[in-house]
Amino acid sequence: MDTPDADDYMELFRLYGGDFSSVYLAEEDERYRLLFDQICKLLAKPSAFNLSLPPQFRRTAMRWLDGEPHTVTHMRVIENRHFMLSDLFDYIDLVRRVGTVRG
Repeated sequence: MDTPDADDYMELFRLYGGDFSSVYLAEEDERYRLLFDQICKLLAKPSAFNLSLPPQFRRTAMRWLDGEPHTVTHMRVIENRHFMLSDLFDYIDLVRRVGTVRG
């Protein structure tokens, strides 16, 4: 996972239960907190796949890992972390099924 791709992300999601489309509705769970940290670390790594993702995912991950106060405050809210996991899962799943998504 030195240069993460879609399969690396989906494997990580699978380890935590698979379909994360509705994780934003889930209660707080230490597993999801750990998953969020792991996902942020993957997003911070340089890779062609990461560069193809919407920059908001990478930017949030890097700011979280750097301890940027506004981001840390925002992402301490359980629903915000879960929503990001859900959005990222849906985006990567869509890219894997239909190819590159262009905005």
